[in-house]
Amino acid sequence: MKASAQRGIYYGWVIVLVSFLTMLLVMGTRFSFGVFYSSMLAEMGWSRAATAGIFSVSMLVYAAVASGVGAAFDWWGPRRMFPVAAVLLTDWDRTWGCDPIVLPGLGPALSSVWRRALDLFERLQLPSVEVGARDDDTELVSLLTAAGFSATDERSGITWMHAADRPAGAAAPEGFRLVDRADGAGRPHPMRARSGDDIEVRLRECSLYDPALDLAVQTVDGELAAYALFWNDTVTGVGLVEPMRTEDAYQRRGLARMLLAAGLDRLAARGAQRFKVGYATEIARHLYTSVGFRVDVTTRAYTSRP
Repeated sequence: MKASAQRGIYYGWVIVLVSFLTMLLVMGTRFSFGVFYSSMLAEMGWSRAATAGIFSVSMLVYAAVASGVGAAFDWWGPRRMFPVAAVLLTDWDRTWGCDPIVLPGLGPALSSVWRRALDLFERLQLPSVEVGARDDDTELVSLLTAAGFSATDERSGITWMHAADRPAGAAAPEGFRLVDRADGAGRPHPMRARSGDDIEVRLRECSLYDPALDLAVQTVDGELAAYALFWNDTVTGVGLVEPMRTEDAYQRRGLARMLLAAGLDRLAARGAQRFKVGYATEIARHLYTSVGFRVDVTTRAYTSRP
């Protein structure tokens, strides 16, 4: 502080400036609700009472816990109060999924978090646990192996492609046609059989959903052969493909490749600069890499059973 004062900069003013900017961002974001209120009503289709009620409840919760949280910060300090590590458990019916999470540079060592996870497995008496580990995460893989977890054949990954490298579009094979939800009013949604009758209602509640990017391939008789959903994020310039499926009776006819090329063209036309798609099967990986996607991250599942 003395050195700073000699240079004409009192460090206390730096703290004041940082505190001011922090409060500006935090409080400015919190109380900007009114600025976006009308846009949220138009986008989500909610009533004014329900939308305003969400903000009111959040402020009531904030008022109720603020004093207790402030006292806890004074007592234990910010290092112990900020969540910088976690163990997330998910019940997948057939097994329990586990995700150990550590913020790099801030949280405790991964080995410490993993010991807590093992204690949690034992305390809850979980019959089996599955953990996904990136192939380049040697520390987690070593911890899993030491704890008796075994690598499975379940491999998944993330692939990327630049928009300029996308495959050329192709016409639908004879007897099939490409459709989208922009002109599909009155037809059942292609994902209804697997995602429920209200799938289209839920999709339209998503801000990134675009009916013209909700594609399907049908036979001339109107029977569903394949479908794919494309998402365009105008902020990041990334187009996402998720989900994508060809019905069993129509596989190996080039429908998936044609559908994928058509969707990527539409994403590029909306300004997407890069495309991202994940895979969980070798067949899917082969499809995406065959049209130009490059594998970026690969993950393997590790399981522990009694």
